[in-house]
Amino acid sequence: MGKRNRRNEATPKKPKNNRKLLIGLVTLAAVVIAGIIIFISTSNPSPVLAAPPQADGMSMGNPDAKVIVVEYSDFQCPFCGRFSREFEPQIIEKYVATGKIYYTHTPFAFLGNESVRAAEAAYCAADQNRFWQFKKVLFDNQAGENQGGFSDSRLIRYAQQAGLTMTEFRPCFDQRKYQQQVKDDYQQAQEKNIQGTPTFLVNGNGPIDMNGLSEAIDQALAANP
Repeated sequence: MGKRNRRNEATPKKPKNNRKLLIGLVTLAAVVIAGIIIFISTSNPSPVLAAPPQADGMSMGNPDAKVIVVEYSDFQCPFCGRFSREFEPQIIEKYVATGKIYYTHTPFAFLGNESVRAAEAAYCAADQNRFWQFKKVLFDNQAGENQGGFSDSRLIRYAQQAGLTMTEFRPCFDQRKYQQQVKDDYQQAQEKNIQGTPTFLVNGNGPIDMNGLSEAIDQALAANP
């Protein structure tokens, strides 16, 4: 018998549906990944700053409220940043939005030149009634004390992020419209024995730190029904 002719042997053919199967698996994986991304993004939405209730410059809330809270804060102070992110939203929800208190921010720029310039910029933002939006951007971008985090160029960029009209902001900021106001705020804080930040006065009583703020507000509300 002669040798088998291997060229005449039938060569197994690859299944025609392998490519379709691969495409299907890739498509399914893409759908699953997209679903995961959508789930994560909806479970952890990007923070959106709601409009402060009855915002008026550096104040918000019911101007006829029987309890007035004044916050003294430095934009470079890390504890002020923590208060702004973690505690202030609770104060706003519980007391400001319900009309129980009138809440005012006063810059106490004692940590150096970048604090002073940030406070001046904040007043310029208040001119456009976007102080609270600008304040949030500043506290979300703290970067150490006098390390360039609040340089003039960065403050201008943060003003843009806060939605300020730059044709109004730049003359105010560049010409230091509120330089004397920030100095006066500093002097006022010292006269009221404010020695650190954040510090609060509730109906003129204090100083009060952020851990005792809610209790002090509740006591003032009880005394002024």
